[in-house]
Amino acid sequence: MRDYSTHKLPRSLGTNIKPVIFGVFIVLTIIYFITNYLPKLSSPNIKPDPSVYPSPSEKKKEPLIKNNISSQKELIAKVQDIAKNTGGTSSVYIYDINKKQGFGINENMVLTAASVNKVAILAALYYLAGREEIDLEKEIILQQKDIQDYGTGSIRYDLPGTPYSLKTLARLMMEKSDNTAAYILGTLTLGLDKIQQLVTSWGLTQTNLADNKTSVKDMSILLSKMYKEEITTKPLTSEMLDFMDKSDFEDRIPAGIDEGIKVYHKTGDEIGKIHDVGIIDLPGKPYYIGIMTTDMTDDENTKKALAQISSLVFSYMKNL
Repeated sequence: MRDYSTHKLPRSLGTNIKPVIFGVFIVLTIIYFITNYLPKLSSPNIKPDPSVYPSPSEKKKEPLIKNNISSQKELIAKVQDIAKNTGGTSSVYIYDINKKQGFGINENMVLTAASVNKVAILAALYYLAGREEIDLEKEIILQQKDIQDYGTGSIRYDLPGTPYSLKTLARLMMEKSDNTAAYILGTLTLGLDKIQQLVTSWGLTQTNLADNKTSVKDMSILLSKMYKEEITTKPLTSEMLDFMDKSDFEDRIPAGIDEGIKVYHKTGDEIGKIHDVGIIDLPGKPYYIGIMTTDMTDDENTKKALAQISSLVFSYMKNL
């Protein structure tokens, strides 16, 4: 009986299939070579074009509003169109820091500043630190009577007796808009009269710390001075601006700016009032934008409008 346990092929079939197997092997080898080695040999130094295949960090934020604005007049008209849909009153000011030119809508209107006036407290604190009249490392011990139990901030949840350096209070005042930090620095450490004296000497004529009033025009003066190192020393300026670069409130002016661009800003909120003012550190074209509002009835819609205005202005300034 024939033994089939070894599965030997008939002589004729075994003779014919060997060339076929060899041919398949050759084809597979060629395909593997082309797929894995040929691209590296033909173009060893070519890298993907980042403009075609950008990395995640290089991707630009899609503008909230696409535009081809060519003049200030056209920009203002479009800003007004956005502002009128918020239902309240808006004050807007744009200032080109290099050209020293500005324009806006209701830019001299004096409004309740809300937390925007924390910028003045920060500037005064670092001005005095630069003159070595204040030690930023000095510790303040939190007292129960100092806690401002309203609005934003985290210090009010801490136990009395908790120590804070003046520098830490400044950071929390800006990054978290902490009201207890602002009270300790503005009222207890510096004094509102001293801050008022300083901001007046810097040319702010529409800012009143006691009444918590200011204008987008005044804030352009103060923030421009801070940015240009006219308030304090270079190292302290960097530290001061760093506190304004990232905050818990990035849904207005920063929301309309390309990723990777520094935005030194401060928001403000009260009933019917939604604000944001700041410096956009656009390389070679830094500018200030301030937007303050009043009589608003829809906070979220107003914040979106501020982001749209910011996007509009950014596109215009970038393409100048």
